[in-house]
Amino acid sequence: MTVPDLLAANCRKTPGRTAWLDSLPHTLRDLERRWSLVLGAPFHEETSCAWAPPVALADGTPAVLKLGMPHMEGVHEIHGLRFWDGDPTVRLLEADDDLGAMLIERCQPGTALRAVPEPEQDLVIAGLLRRLWRSPPEPHVFRPLAALTEYWSGETLSDVELWPDAGLVREGLGLFKELPQTAPANVLLATDLHAGNVLRSQREPWLVIDPKPFVGDPAYDATQHLFNCGARLRADPDGLIRRIAGLLGVDRERVRLWTFARAAAEPRDDWSDDDSMALARAIAS
Repeated sequence: MTVPDLLAANCRKTPGRTAWLDSLPHTLRDLERRWSLVLGAPFHEETSCAWAPPVALADGTPAVLKLGMPHMEGVHEIHGLRFWDGDPTVRLLEADDDLGAMLIERCQPGTALRAVPEPEQDLVIAGLLRRLWRSPPEPHVFRPLAALTEYWSGETLSDVELWPDAGLVREGLGLFKELPQTAPANVLLATDLHAGNVLRSQREPWLVIDPKPFVGDPAYDATQHLFNCGARLRADPDGLIRRIAGLLGVDRERVRLWTFARAAAEPRDDWSDDDSMALARAIAS
């Protein structure tokens, strides 16, 4: 069994994830038998939080098995895929909630949206997000976006002695608390939708994979695509934020504030890298 390098590195960060990785061979044998699967080699690109090989079902149907490592942001991926039910995500074929195991529709040819120019990506991402944004009926399991920003704030505060610009970081932390409370609408968000998590498909031109659902402000969902267009964002932050906000039909200022907050105060492994702080200053100016 091979393990992608990024996944292995992430699993080494906590004892719980290390234990999950150690138990993976046993889990695979169980699922292979229970779901009558023929496993291929796991995908390596874009794979940092899950072990995910292509598989064939007993009748030959192609699918993907996905086993997510213990991960705060991905706790409700299975519930999100059930809620969206293939519109516009991959379909969930089987799931074991206790194991965090999913058997999902395989996108074919499966080319990532990264393969097309970024201005085209903007249009596709915007169209997908507008389709994803629905309010789940109560009661539901999904956590508020404030739970994510509170978790991030705790991680960042634990590194306070490493902050390169305490003023900027504290301003970002303040927005992490304020913005979820002032959202003009609360819908189910993907929170991690970027061009690597959108694949070419036969059922639809593009389908979403790997959602990390939280309920909250639609303007937040613009940010992951913005950060994945880093060169354009650094070159003209106001222009790109204005373009994406316009395509999404959300408030430009809220997108700007969310993008600033993430650049300034999101937890990171290396606080000595000044790129994010430079971006935060550019967005703030």
